[in-house]
Amino acid sequence: MKGNILIADDEDMIRELINITLSKEGFTCFQAASAEEGLEIINKHKLDLALLDIMMPGRSGIDLLKDIKEATPDTTVLMITAMNDMDTALSCIHYGAEDYITKPFNLDRVLLTVKNTLEKRRLVLENKEYQANLEQKVREQTEVIRTVMGEINLAYEHTLVALIRALDAREKEVGSHSERVMSYARLLAKAAGISEDELIIIGKGALLHDIGKIGVSDNILLKPAKLDDSEWEIMRQHPSIGFDILSGIRYFAGAAELVLHHHERWDGNGYPGNLEGENIPISARIFALVDTLDAMTSDRPYRKALTFEAVLDEVTRCRSKQFDPELVDLFLSIPKDEWESAAGKKL
Repeated sequence: MKGNILIADDEDMIRELINITLSKEGFTCFQAASAEEGLEIINKHKLDLALLDIMMPGRSGIDLLKDIKEATPDTTVLMITAMNDMDTALSCIHYGAEDYITKPFNLDRVLLTVKNTLEKRRLVLENKEYQANLEQKVREQTEVIRTVMGEINLAYEHTLVALIRALDAREKEVGSHSERVMSYARLLAKAAGISEDELIIIGKGALLHDIGKIGVSDNILLKPAKLDDSEWEIMRQHPSIGFDILSGIRYFAGAAELVLHHHERWDGNGYPGNLEGENIPISARIFALVDTLDAMTSDRPYRKALTFEAVLDEVTRCRSKQFDPELVDLFLSIPKDEWESAAGKKL
């Protein structure tokens, strides 16, 4: 079967001539003497093409054209018109007709037009199907890539956490100092109105702030006594070492900035760049506060953890010296229970 065709014309002879011509070529034809009959056929059968006479009693071929395009937009329509009604035929193109055939017509010409029109329709439908399949495949592949990237990022995060825990353990930290300051930093940064994308970057930087200590020998890092000047000079290199480790990795581009400047001070007496005030990246200014919070509220070999109130006193005392004064005010406004929730422990 080559296709289903509707022939709608109020002249019996014309319908029959077209029917005979197309049926010989293997097409299945349905005849209608009016637009109403044509609409009934449309509702009962799946049509590939419709040949519609423009002038029919009652509703016109144009009305039937509109019905077809509303009911089955993929059905191709050819209009049949008299030579003296060309303007109307051309207007039908606007309503969705593919082409028109003029009366009196040559049946061979009608057959050729029908075949060419159906071939064009076939190609259009194949292309639509290809595009639909392609879009579906793109969606499926995008979802696969998103899933894989999520798994890779998750594995990345787990690996980092394991590495940082190992570094914390190397310094005999109780619990995970780096994970706590990451949570603290995100809490303070969120309160400061930092965007979600920047929160992620700050979290990474806080987690990795001491990654540069991997380049400091145990003799210095774990020395129980006070460091001498030369040892302090080596210890102060760890932010730069950490920056060098991370700056070449796109994933850590923003985090590397915090790592480099996390020991800067608001008054310019920090290191390694002696940056002052707002010249210090806000991520590093945030970190300086939360690092102090965790350091003071954690046990040390030489003392027990201090109280949260002691932290508040210290932060207030160092306002505009070590710490950004506006961030200090914001820090002080955050309730104790929110800090405890971030830390996962009582302070």
